[in-house]
Amino acid sequence: MAPAGQPKATASQPKATASQSRTTKRKASESLEALELLDLHTMAPAGQPKATASQPKATKRKASESLEALESLDLFMPSEEFNFKITTWNVAGLRALVKKDGMKFCEKESPHIICLQETKCLEEEVPKEALLDGYHKYWLGMKGGHAGVALLSKNMPYEVTYGLKDAEMDDEARLITAEYTRFYVLCVYVPNSGRKLVNLDKRMRWDDKFRNYLLELNKRKPVIVCGDMNVSHLEIDLANPKSNKRNAGFTKEERDNMTKMLDSGFVDTFRQLYPDKTKAYTYWTYMANARAKNVGWRLDYFIVSEKLSKSVVDNVIRSSVGGSDHCPVTLFLKL
Repeated sequence: MAPAGQPKATASQPKATASQSRTTKRKASESLEALELLDLHTMAPAGQPKATASQPKATKRKASESLEALESLDLFMPSEEFNFKITTWNVAGLRALVKKDGMKFCEKESPHIICLQETKCLEEEVPKEALLDGYHKYWLGMKGGHAGVALLSKNMPYEVTYGLKDAEMDDEARLITAEYTRFYVLCVYVPNSGRKLVNLDKRMRWDDKFRNYLLELNKRKPVIVCGDMNVSHLEIDLANPKSNKRNAGFTKEERDNMTKMLDSGFVDTFRQLYPDKTKAYTYWTYMANARAKNVGWRLDYFIVSEKLSKSVVDNVIRSSVGGSDHCPVTLFLKL
């Protein structure tokens, strides 16, 4: 049981045993709204009026059209052989995501492990649509609908732990660690430094403690970090670096801490594969039609121990998948 004031950590399993959480198969005939997943031009930013019935081809789609759109989504797969894949996604509210049929993407991708951030719900509030068949499910949430992370795994981990075991840093639901035979997988939602950097000092303490935690794990076996790191490390990792140097996510302090972590034995898998690739973003504000213009930030990462870097086949940003202000990212491995 979590101590008083701590986020509530829970785990649920596939339907095979009595201790496993119930899951729900959704029928193909259920109404889908895949337009909201695939066509961000039609999603109204915050503050704009919602589409009405009098607006043709607006955000509401017929079920048959939506199903066709989802099924036609072409998920790029690497040409090189792989045998393991992990998907990470900041869903910006799990209950909101399922209303847009966001979990249909996860079903189609069908990774071995799914890491979700900013779920904004406790386990008892998890919608049935998120209880995917065939996965062991682990939830960490807190009252009030802030933060929250989840890890879904086709293979049962040896052990699952929650948080950093640090009273200050574990007051929010931000970290799940799952141990497997050959590696650890960490689903993490790093704290944002906030408007006017009001939380920058706490963020610096988080960075130090999280890096030390990784180093301890890395002594035992390799580590795969998945999630929203809330920093664009390099200038090519965001559209407007010059105007954001003192904004959360691109301060020198945050970027230096990312460099320090990578220099301590870890690899940013996307930049390992694509060191010079520009306009590769995973987050876009809902304002000013930023996603349609691809004015974004790369905030979502797969970071692995150097020992695992040769097992990385590809890191694919699923930028065509909407439903959140972040898009999913999938890591392909040959283990």
